[in-house]
Amino acid sequence: MTDPILIAQAQSMHFAEPLQLQSGASIRDYSLTFETYGSLNAQRSNAVLVCHALNASHHVAGVYPGQDNSEGWWDNMIGPGKPLDTNQFFVIGVNNLGSCFGSTGPMHLHPDTGRVYGADFPVVTVEDWVNAQALLLDRLGIAQLAAVMGGSLGGMQAVSWTLQYPERVKHAVVVASAPNLTAENIAFNEVARRAIVTDPDFHGGHFYQHNVVPKRGLRIARMVGHITYLSDDVMNTKFGRQLRDAVADSATGYRYSTQDVEFQIESYLRYQGDKFSEYFDANTYLLITRALDYFDPAAAYGGHLSAAFARTQAKFLLVSFTTDWRFSPERSREMVQALLDNQRDVSYAEIDAPHGHDAFLLDDSRYMNVVRSYFERIQHELAGGSA
Repeated sequence: MTDPILIAQAQSMHFAEPLQLQSGASIRDYSLTFETYGSLNAQRSNAVLVCHALNASHHVAGVYPGQDNSEGWWDNMIGPGKPLDTNQFFVIGVNNLGSCFGSTGPMHLHPDTGRVYGADFPVVTVEDWVNAQALLLDRLGIAQLAAVMGGSLGGMQAVSWTLQYPERVKHAVVVASAPNLTAENIAFNEVARRAIVTDPDFHGGHFYQHNVVPKRGLRIARMVGHITYLSDDVMNTKFGRQLRDAVADSATGYRYSTQDVEFQIESYLRYQGDKFSEYFDANTYLLITRALDYFDPAAAYGGHLSAAFARTQAKFLLVSFTTDWRFSPERSREMVQALLDNQRDVSYAEIDAPHGHDAFLLDDSRYMNVVRSYFERIQHELAGGSA
Protein backbone atom coordinates (compact mmCIF):
# COMPACT_ATOMS: atom_id res chain seq x y z
CA MET A 1 0.00 0.00 0.00
CA THR A 2 1.47 3.35 -0.98
CA ASP A 3 1.30 6.41 1.23
CA PRO A 4 -1.33 9.01 0.30
CA ILE A 5 -0.15 11.84 -1.91
CA LEU A 6 0.52 15.07 -0.06
CA ILE A 7 -0.71 18.13 -1.97
CA ALA A 8 1.34 21.29 -1.45
CA GLN A 9 0.22 24.89 -1.81
CA ALA A 10 2.46 27.92 -1.42
CA GLN A 11 1.24 30.80 0.73
CA SER A 12 2.61 34.28 1.37
CA MET A 13 2.62 36.52 4.43
CA HIS A 14 3.37 40.26 4.15
CA PHE A 15 5.12 42.23 6.91
CA ALA A 16 4.88 46.00 6.70
CA GLU A 17 6.86 46.77 9.84
CA PRO A 18 10.68 46.94 9.65
CA LEU A 19 12.77 43.92 10.59
CA GLN A 20 16.01 44.98 12.27
CA LEU A 21 18.96 43.04 10.87
CA GLN A 22 22.23 42.08 12.53
CA SER A 23 24.15 44.31 10.14
CA GLY A 24 22.41 47.38 11.54
CA ALA A 25 20.26 47.76 8.44
CA SER A 26 16.56 46.95 8.34
CA ILE A 27 14.04 45.78 5.78
CA ARG A 28 10.34 46.62 5.62
CA ASP A 29 7.40 45.72 3.42
CA TYR A 30 8.75 42.25 2.85
CA SER A 31 6.96 38.95 2.30
CA LEU A 32 7.73 35.40 3.33
CA THR A 33 6.58 32.48 1.20
CA PHE A 34 5.74 29.30 3.10
CA GLU A 35 3.91 25.98 2.95
CA THR A 36 2.19 23.98 5.65
CA TYR A 37 1.37 20.26 5.77
CA GLY A 38 -0.86 18.39 8.17
CA SER A 39 -3.10 19.99 10.80
CA LEU A 40 -2.39 22.05 13.88
CA ASN A 41 -3.87 20.31 16.91
CA ALA A 42 -6.25 21.95 19.37
CA GLN A 43 -3.41 22.71 21.78
CA ARG A 44 -1.34 24.22 18.93
CA SER A 45 1.53 22.10 20.23
CA ASN A 46 2.42 19.83 17.28
CA ALA A 47 4.10 22.34 14.95
CA VAL A 48 7.46 21.46 13.37
CA LEU A 49 9.45 24.10 11.51
CA VAL A 50 11.69 22.77 8.72
CA CYS A 51 14.55 25.10 7.71
CA HIS A 52 16.07 24.89 4.24
CA ALA A 53 19.63 24.74 2.98
CA LEU A 54 21.42 26.89 0.39
CA ASN A 55 19.56 26.19 -2.85
CA ALA A 56 16.30 24.83 -1.45
CA SER A 57 13.05 26.58 -0.54
CA HIS A 58 9.78 26.46 1.39
CA HIS A 59 8.64 23.54 -0.78
CA VAL A 60 9.88 20.79 1.51
CA ALA A 61 7.26 18.13 0.83
CA GLY A 62 4.35 17.08 -1.32
CA VAL A 63 3.59 17.83 -4.94
CA TYR A 64 1.88 20.61 -6.85
CA PRO A 65 -1.25 19.39 -8.67
CA GLY A 66 -0.73 18.99 -12.39
CA GLN A 67 3.03 19.54 -12.24
CA ASP A 68 5.38 16.68 -13.04
CA ASN A 69 8.53 16.24 -10.93
CA SER A 70 7.31 18.78 -8.38
CA GLU A 71 8.12 16.81 -5.23
CA GLY A 72 9.41 18.83 -2.30
CA TRP A 73 13.14 18.65 -1.67
CA TRP A 74 12.66 16.56 1.52
CA ASP A 75 9.61 14.64 0.34
CA ASN A 76 11.19 11.31 1.31
CA MET A 77 11.36 12.56 4.90
CA ILE A 78 8.08 14.45 5.34
CA GLY A 79 4.53 13.34 4.61
CA PRO A 80 1.81 10.89 5.66
CA GLY A 81 3.42 7.83 7.23
CA LYS A 82 6.97 9.16 6.66
CA PRO A 83 9.59 9.77 9.39
CA LEU A 84 8.17 13.25 10.01
CA ASP A 85 4.56 12.15 9.79
CA THR A 86 2.13 14.85 8.68
CA ASN A 87 -0.71 12.74 10.07
CA GLN A 88 0.70 13.63 13.49
CA PHE A 89 2.54 16.92 13.04
CA PHE A 90 1.82 20.33 11.52
CA VAL A 91 4.89 20.99 9.39
CA ILE A 92 5.91 24.45 8.19
CA GLY A 93 8.47 25.23 5.49
CA VAL A 94 9.55 28.88 5.10
CA ASN A 95 11.52 30.44 2.27
CA ASN A 96 14.21 32.66 3.75
CA LEU A 97 14.57 36.38 3.15
CA GLY A 98 16.95 37.03 0.27
CA SER A 99 16.02 33.83 -1.51
CA CYS A 100 14.84 33.66 -5.10
CA PHE A 101 11.89 31.30 -4.55
CA GLY A 102 9.14 33.66 -3.44
CA SER A 103 10.18 35.49 -0.29
CA THR A 104 11.45 39.05 -0.74
CA GLY A 105 14.92 39.02 -2.21
CA PRO A 106 17.27 40.82 -4.60
CA MET A 107 14.92 40.26 -7.54
CA HIS A 108 12.12 42.23 -5.86
CA LEU A 109 11.41 45.96 -5.79
CA HIS A 110 12.84 48.17 -3.07
CA PRO A 111 9.85 49.91 -1.41
CA ASP A 112 11.72 53.24 -1.20
CA THR A 113 13.08 53.44 -4.73
CA GLY A 114 10.66 51.33 -6.77
CA ARG A 115 13.67 49.71 -8.42
CA VAL A 116 14.87 46.12 -8.15
CA TYR A 117 17.05 45.66 -5.05
CA GLY A 118 19.86 43.87 -6.87
CA ALA A 119 23.12 44.36 -4.99
CA ASP A 120 21.37 46.82 -2.64
CA PHE A 121 19.52 44.03 -0.84
CA PRO A 122 20.77 44.09 2.76
CA VAL A 123 23.09 41.43 4.12
CA VAL A 124 21.14 38.77 6.02
CA THR A 125 22.33 36.24 8.58
CA VAL A 126 21.08 32.97 10.02
CA GLU A 127 19.91 34.93 13.05
CA ASP A 128 17.94 37.31 10.83
CA TRP A 129 16.20 34.37 9.17
CA VAL A 130 15.26 32.92 12.55
CA ASN A 131 13.83 36.27 13.68
CA ALA A 132 11.73 36.47 10.51
CA GLN A 133 10.53 32.88 10.97
CA ALA A 134 9.53 33.70 14.54
CA LEU A 135 7.40 36.59 13.32
CA LEU A 136 5.68 34.27 10.86
CA LEU A 137 4.96 31.76 13.62
CA ASP A 138 3.49 34.58 15.70
CA ARG A 139 1.11 35.34 12.85
CA LEU A 140 0.18 31.65 12.65
CA GLY A 141 -0.56 31.61 16.38
CA ILE A 142 2.23 29.16 17.25
CA ALA A 143 3.87 30.08 20.54
CA GLN A 144 6.08 27.00 20.86
CA LEU A 145 7.45 24.48 18.38
CA ALA A 146 7.34 20.76 19.03
CA ALA A 147 10.54 20.71 16.98
CA VAL A 148 12.69 22.66 14.59
CA MET A 149 14.55 20.61 11.99
CA GLY A 150 17.08 21.25 9.25
CA GLY A 151 20.02 19.84 7.34
CA SER A 152 23.25 21.65 6.47
CA LEU A 153 22.51 25.39 6.57
CA GLY A 154 19.03 24.43 7.75
CA GLY A 155 20.67 22.69 10.71
CA MET A 156 22.45 25.93 11.60
CA GLN A 157 19.07 27.65 11.69
CA ALA A 158 17.72 24.92 13.95
CA VAL A 159 20.67 25.46 16.31
CA SER A 160 20.14 29.21 16.21
CA TRP A 161 16.47 28.78 17.13
CA THR A 162 17.50 27.03 20.36
CA LEU A 163 19.77 29.98 21.20
CA GLN A 164 17.60 32.91 20.12
CA TYR A 165 14.25 31.55 21.31
CA PRO A 166 15.12 28.79 23.79
CA GLU A 167 11.68 28.83 25.41
CA ARG A 168 9.92 28.37 22.05
CA VAL A 169 11.62 25.11 21.01
CA LYS A 170 11.07 21.74 22.66
CA HIS A 171 13.23 19.66 20.30
CA ALA A 172 15.89 20.39 17.68
CA VAL A 173 16.81 17.93 14.91
CA VAL A 174 20.14 18.97 13.41
CA VAL A 175 21.34 16.94 10.41
CA ALA A 176 24.71 17.13 8.62
CA SER A 177 25.50 20.51 10.08
CA ALA A 178 28.14 22.39 12.08
CA PRO A 179 28.47 25.14 14.70
CA ASN A 180 30.39 27.22 12.16
CA LEU A 181 32.24 26.83 8.88
CA THR A 182 35.86 25.76 8.72
CA ALA A 183 38.35 27.94 6.85
CA GLU A 184 38.27 25.40 4.00
CA ASN A 185 34.50 25.77 3.69
CA ILE A 186 34.74 29.55 3.67
CA ALA A 187 37.40 29.23 0.98
CA PHE A 188 35.11 27.14 -1.24
CA ASN A 189 32.37 29.71 -0.81
CA GLU A 190 34.72 32.52 -1.74
CA VAL A 191 35.87 30.77 -4.93
CA ALA A 192 32.21 30.35 -5.91
CA ARG A 193 31.45 34.00 -5.16
CA ARG A 194 34.45 35.22 -7.15
CA ALA A 195 33.29 33.19 -10.13
CA ILE A 196 30.01 35.12 -10.00
CA VAL A 197 31.25 38.65 -9.31
CA THR A 198 33.95 38.45 -11.99
CA ASP A 199 31.47 37.34 -14.66
CA PRO A 200 31.23 40.25 -17.15
CA ASP A 201 27.44 39.94 -16.99
CA PHE A 202 27.34 40.54 -13.22
CA HIS A 203 27.48 44.35 -13.50
CA GLY A 204 28.16 44.87 -9.81
CA GLY A 205 25.03 42.94 -8.90
CA HIS A 206 22.70 45.12 -10.99
CA PHE A 207 22.55 42.79 -13.97
CA TYR A 208 18.73 42.92 -13.97
CA GLN A 209 18.95 46.46 -15.35
CA HIS A 210 21.02 45.13 -18.24
CA ASN A 211 18.65 42.24 -19.00
CA VAL A 212 21.43 39.68 -18.59
CA VAL A 213 22.25 36.92 -16.11
CA PRO A 214 25.82 36.01 -15.00
CA LYS A 215 25.29 32.40 -16.02
CA ARG A 216 28.96 31.60 -16.49
CA GLY A 217 29.71 32.53 -12.91
CA LEU A 218 26.69 30.66 -11.60
CA ARG A 219 27.71 27.54 -13.52
CA ILE A 220 31.18 27.54 -11.98
CA ALA A 221 29.80 28.29 -8.51
CA ARG A 222 27.48 25.32 -8.76
CA MET A 223 30.21 23.03 -10.05
CA VAL A 224 32.47 23.96 -7.14
CA GLY A 225 29.67 23.46 -4.66
CA HIS A 226 28.53 20.18 -6.14
CA ILE A 227 32.00 18.68 -5.84
CA THR A 228 31.92 19.36 -2.10
CA TYR A 229 28.50 17.74 -1.65
CA LEU A 230 29.65 14.36 -3.00
CA SER A 231 32.17 11.95 -1.54
CA ASP A 232 35.16 10.66 -3.50
CA ASP A 233 33.68 7.14 -3.26
CA VAL A 234 30.41 8.24 -4.85
CA MET A 235 32.17 10.06 -7.69
CA ASN A 236 34.43 7.09 -8.35
CA THR A 237 31.54 4.62 -8.25
CA LYS A 238 29.23 6.72 -10.39
CA PHE A 239 31.74 8.09 -12.89
CA GLY A 240 35.26 6.79 -12.24
CA ARG A 241 37.42 7.67 -15.20
CA GLN A 242 34.71 6.86 -17.73
CA LEU A 243 34.88 8.69 -21.01
CA ARG A 244 31.91 10.04 -22.85
CA ASP A 245 30.70 7.95 -25.77
CA ALA A 246 31.74 10.45 -28.42
CA VAL A 247 35.49 10.36 -27.91
CA ALA A 248 38.03 10.13 -30.67
CA ASP A 249 39.53 6.77 -31.59
CA SER A 250 43.01 6.36 -30.20
CA ALA A 251 44.91 3.96 -28.03
CA THR A 252 43.74 5.81 -24.92
CA GLY A 253 40.39 7.10 -26.15
CA TYR A 254 41.38 10.69 -25.34
CA ARG A 255 41.15 13.59 -27.73
CA TYR A 256 44.03 15.25 -25.91
CA SER A 257 42.15 18.54 -25.91
CA THR A 258 42.16 21.28 -23.27
CA GLN A 259 38.68 22.43 -24.31
CA ASP A 260 36.48 19.41 -25.00
CA VAL A 261 34.43 17.52 -22.42
CA GLU A 262 35.87 14.01 -22.40
CA PHE A 263 35.17 12.49 -18.98
CA GLN A 264 31.71 11.63 -17.67
CA ILE A 265 32.33 13.58 -14.47
CA GLU A 266 33.04 16.69 -16.55
CA SER A 267 29.80 16.24 -18.44
CA TYR A 268 27.87 15.72 -15.19
CA LEU A 269 29.27 18.85 -13.53
CA ARG A 270 28.57 20.98 -16.57
CA TYR A 271 25.00 19.66 -16.66
CA GLN A 272 24.50 20.56 -13.01
CA GLY A 273 26.00 24.00 -13.58
CA ASP A 274 23.84 24.68 -16.64
CA LYS A 275 20.67 23.65 -14.81
CA PHE A 276 21.50 25.76 -11.75
CA SER A 277 22.20 28.88 -13.81
CA GLU A 278 18.69 28.72 -15.26
CA TYR A 279 16.82 28.99 -11.96
CA PHE A 280 19.04 30.45 -9.23
CA ASP A 281 19.73 34.13 -8.63
CA ALA A 282 23.34 35.29 -8.46
CA ASN A 283 22.81 37.86 -5.71
CA THR A 284 20.93 35.28 -3.67
CA TYR A 285 23.92 32.96 -3.96
CA LEU A 286 26.19 35.67 -2.61
CA LEU A 287 23.83 36.46 0.28
CA ILE A 288 23.27 32.88 1.38
CA THR A 289 26.91 31.80 1.24
CA ARG A 290 27.82 34.87 3.31
CA ALA A 291 25.18 33.90 5.88
CA LEU A 292 26.86 30.50 6.06
CA ASP A 293 30.25 32.12 6.59
CA TYR A 294 29.05 34.48 9.33
CA PHE A 295 27.26 31.91 11.48
CA ASP A 296 29.28 31.31 14.63
CA PRO A 297 27.29 31.36 17.89
CA ALA A 298 30.41 30.72 19.96
CA ALA A 299 32.10 33.92 18.71
CA ALA A 300 30.34 36.02 21.35
CA TYR A 301 31.65 33.64 24.03
CA GLY A 302 35.33 33.72 23.18
CA GLY A 303 34.96 30.74 20.89
CA HIS A 304 33.59 28.52 23.69
CA LEU A 305 30.69 26.55 22.25
CA SER A 306 29.72 25.13 25.64
CA ALA A 307 29.19 28.64 26.94
CA ALA A 308 27.06 29.51 23.93
CA PHE A 309 24.93 26.40 24.34
CA ALA A 310 24.21 27.16 28.01
CA ARG A 311 21.18 29.14 26.74
CA THR A 312 19.53 26.10 25.20
CA GLN A 313 16.52 24.41 26.77
CA ALA A 314 15.56 22.02 23.95
CA LYS A 315 16.24 18.33 23.60
CA PHE A 316 18.42 17.47 20.61
CA LEU A 317 18.91 14.86 17.93
CA LEU A 318 22.07 15.29 15.85
CA VAL A 319 22.85 13.15 12.80
CA SER A 320 26.06 13.07 10.78
CA PHE A 321 27.44 10.96 7.92
CA THR A 322 30.89 9.39 7.84
CA THR A 323 31.83 10.51 4.31
CA ASP A 324 30.52 14.07 4.68
CA TRP A 325 33.76 16.02 4.54
CA ARG A 326 32.10 19.41 4.18
CA PHE A 327 30.16 19.03 7.46
CA SER A 328 32.12 16.21 9.01
CA PRO A 329 31.01 14.08 11.96
CA GLU A 330 33.66 15.81 14.08
CA ARG A 331 31.67 19.05 13.81
CA SER A 332 28.49 17.34 15.04
CA ARG A 333 30.45 15.78 17.88
CA GLU A 334 31.60 19.25 18.91
CA MET A 335 27.97 20.23 19.35
CA VAL A 336 27.12 16.99 21.17
CA GLN A 337 29.95 17.60 23.63
CA ALA A 338 28.93 21.22 24.20
CA LEU A 339 25.37 20.09 24.93
CA LEU A 340 26.57 17.34 27.28
CA ASP A 341 28.74 19.92 29.06
CA ASN A 342 25.47 21.70 29.81
CA GLN A 343 23.72 18.45 30.80
CA ARG A 344 21.27 18.73 27.93
CA ASP A 345 19.23 15.79 26.63
CA VAL A 346 20.99 14.87 23.36
CA SER A 347 20.85 11.87 21.03
CA TYR A 348 23.48 11.38 18.35
CA ALA A 349 23.63 9.10 15.30
CA GLU A 350 26.65 8.82 13.03
CA ILE A 351 25.59 7.02 9.87
CA ASP A 352 28.19 5.06 7.89
CA ALA A 353 27.04 6.15 4.43
CA PRO A 354 29.03 6.60 1.20
CA HIS A 355 27.12 9.57 -0.21
CA GLY A 356 28.96 12.55 1.27
CA HIS A 357 27.07 15.67 2.34
CA ASP A 358 24.13 14.86 0.07
CA ALA A 359 23.37 11.85 2.29
CA PHE A 360 21.00 13.99 4.37
CA LEU A 361 18.66 14.16 1.37
CA LEU A 362 18.77 10.47 0.47
CA ASP A 363 16.94 7.30 1.51
CA ASP A 364 19.30 5.56 3.92
CA SER A 365 17.08 3.29 5.99
CA ARG A 366 19.21 3.64 9.14
CA TYR A 367 19.04 7.43 8.92
CA MET A 368 15.30 7.44 8.22
CA ASN A 369 14.63 5.07 11.10
CA VAL A 370 16.60 7.24 13.53
CA VAL A 371 14.54 10.29 12.57
CA ARG A 372 11.29 8.31 12.63
CA SER A 373 12.02 6.99 16.12
CA TYR A 374 12.84 10.45 17.39
CA PHE A 375 9.61 11.95 16.10
CA GLU A 376 7.69 9.03 17.58
CA ARG A 377 9.26 10.01 20.89
CA ILE A 378 8.05 13.60 20.40
CA GLN A 379 4.59 12.31 19.52
CA HIS A 380 4.57 10.23 22.69
CA GLU A 381 5.46 13.33 24.73
CA LEU A 382 2.67 15.31 23.08
CA ALA A 383 0.24 12.56 23.99
CA GLY A 384 1.18 12.99 27.63
CA GLY A 385 3.80 10.29 27.97
CA SER A 386 7.18 10.76 29.64
CA ALA A 387 10.31 11.48 27.58
